[in-house]
Amino acid sequence: MEDIMLNKRLTLSALLLSMGAALSAQASAETLRLLTWGGYAPQEVIELFEKETGIEVKVTKSNNEDMISKLRATGGSGFDLAQPSQDRITGVQQQFGIYQAIDLSRIEQDKFITSMLAATKKNTAVGDKVFGVPHVWGTSGLVVNTDMAKDVADYTDLCQKKYAGKVSYRLKRPTLIGFAFALGEDPFAAYSDAGKYQEILNKVEAALIDCKPLVKTYWSGGDELMNLIRSNEVVAAMAWDAGGWKLNRDQQNIQFVAPKSGALGWIDTFAIPRKSKAVDAAYKWINFVMRPEIAAKITEAAGNFTASKGSDAFVNEQAKTQFNTSFSSDDIDNIKWYPAVPAGLEAMEGKVLDRVQAAQ
Repeated sequence: MEDIMLNKRLTLSALLLSMGAALSAQASAETLRLLTWGGYAPQEVIELFEKETGIEVKVTKSNNEDMISKLRATGGSGFDLAQPSQDRITGVQQQFGIYQAIDLSRIEQDKFITSMLAATKKNTAVGDKVFGVPHVWGTSGLVVNTDMAKDVADYTDLCQKKYAGKVSYRLKRPTLIGFAFALGEDPFAAYSDAGKYQEILNKVEAALIDCKPLVKTYWSGGDELMNLIRSNEVVAAMAWDAGGWKLNRDQQNIQFVAPKSGALGWIDTFAIPRKSKAVDAAYKWINFVMRPEIAAKITEAAGNFTASKGSDAFVNEQAKTQFNTSFSSDDIDNIKWYPAVPAGLEAMEGKVLDRVQAAQ
């Protein structure tokens, strides 16, 4: 009987030791809490990262407004890495202080497209500190039926009389910005000078009113525009790259074209919340997903390319061809990246759009 009891005690002790070791290992295992957009952390990439590093990744899908709200409510805690758009960082940081500065020495900068990294560092800086580096990006530019409007190469080319009733764009701020650049102005450089910005807007307003009789319709939804282009009712339009590439899959004569004056670009970044508990893991994730072959997996999942240098070589052949047809290296360097919008400018733009809409 005593032998039986002794064996039970030994078995129980061994079990407790095993459980203790497991709990200890679990407690010491690192977790990366990622606050991101849908498609930016596909399961395949998570599994590869976890296998390589032993770091668990927990994903919360979000958007700009939700990210700001969550991090503002906690003073920058609850997550270890966030992905706000680059134009939603500086103002928020100045007001709420929810991010910590990026230690650029811990970023493998050679993995990034140089012009995108430089633009994001500039547009997310507060003083001499940088609060974001680029990840996923996209642009708006021109979607063109190359059989019917092959000479449309810039925004103002939509106003050629020979295409009367065959062009379309939105009455939204990207149209104001795009036309400003095509007219030889730099609206982003004028953001800090309301008077100068109004002068640029006046110039754009006059151009858009002159162009109004030539416009088939001011499109409001992507499906609406795609149907107009598929039916050849519209032969050239302002639109997003992903929409142009989607149309190209069905009709090869339809191309997304980067305008001569520059496509208008957005970038979703990596930013580290102020109270991140896994800063090391955050930097490991950034460097991991910027490897070209890993970044290509994110492009396949999200539908947009990343700032990873050379990643286009690893995507599927169709996406690779579309990207290289639309963007030369000069086109990439010429992208006009949206900076943060100062208070008051959108109200000025809204009045211009209203006057264009009302013009006869």
